[in-house]
Amino acid sequence: MSGLKLFHTNGGVREAVPRLAEAEADVQGFVEAHMETLLGVRFLASEYGTGPVHGGRIDSLGLDENGAPVIVEYKRATDAGVINQGLFYLAWLMDHRAEFGHLVRDRLGATAAAQILWSAPRLICVAGDFTRYDVHAVREHRRSIDLVRYRYFGADLFGLETVASVTGPAPAAGVRRRVARPSAVCGRGRALVELAVAVDEVLLGLGEGVTRVQRKQYAAYQRLRNFACLCPPQQTKLLVYLKADPKEVELVPGFTRDVTRLGHHGTGDLEVQLRTERDVERAAELFQLSFAAA
Repeated sequence: MSGLKLFHTNGGVREAVPRLAEAEADVQGFVEAHMETLLGVRFLASEYGTGPVHGGRIDSLGLDENGAPVIVEYKRATDAGVINQGLFYLAWLMDHRAEFGHLVRDRLGATAAAQILWSAPRLICVAGDFTRYDVHAVREHRRSIDLVRYRYFGADLFGLETVASVTGPAPAAGVRRRVARPSAVCGRGRALVELAVAVDEVLLGLGEGVTRVQRKQYAAYQRLRNFACLCPPQQTKLLVYLKADPKEVELVPGFTRDVTRLGHHGTGDLEVQLRTERDVERAAELFQLSFAAA
C-alpha cells in the first residue's frame, strides 16, 4: 500500500507481509460483514439484481452516515473496468429511486427511507490497486467516487487506503451549500458568519481527498467516513461534532463535551463549541485527531 510496511513487535520484529485476497468474494464478504466500521456505510444488500434490461448484479448496496445511497464494487487486483461498471450501476440506481427506497425501508425503517440524500449518491471501488489512469478518470466524472486500495497483512491484519476521493458537482446557484456561503445560513452576526467560513476552510484543508456533504441540519466532512459535522450557527456559537473518542480527550467545560448518549444532528461523540477564532485554533488538534481516525 504505497510502500507502507507493517511489523509485528511481539517476540522480535517480524514484517507482516502484504498480500491480495485469494478471491474477489473474500474481500466482498469481509467488507460487507464489517461495512459500517470500515466504510461508514450501513449494509443493505449483496449481489443485488438490476433486472432483465440491465442484466447485472450490484456487488453491495448501502446507505452512508449522511443518508446518501452507496454502491460498492470490488476487484481482487487491478481492473480497468471497475469504475465504468460502478457508474453503470449508479445510473441504474438513480433511475430506480423508489425501489431503493423500499429496500431501505425494509432494512432500516421508514425514518431512514424518508431521509435518503439523493443529491449525493456515492460509488466506492475497493480493489487491490488502481492505475494513474483510474485516478485521472474519476476526476473527470461528475459523480462522487472513492477509489480504495485494500491489503491483507499477515494472518490477522486488513488495511484500506483511499487512493482518490472526488465529490460530485456543486449544487445550482439557488441551492448553494450553506457552509460555503454562510451568509445564507445565518444573519445573526458577522462574527459567526466569518467563523463558519474559517472552520469550513480548516476542515477542508486537513488533507487530500476531504469532501463536504451538505444536509439540512449540518455539513459533513469526510474522507471515506465522516470525521466532522458542522451545524449552522446558533446565537452565540458554532457546534462541531467529531469522531474523536471523548474518553481520550481532556474535556473542558464550555468548549468540549461528551455527547455519546445525547441526541444531536450529524455524527460523532465529541462536541466542540466554537465562539472565536481562538477557539478554532484550540480545536485544531482535535480536528486532526478525528481526521486521522476517519
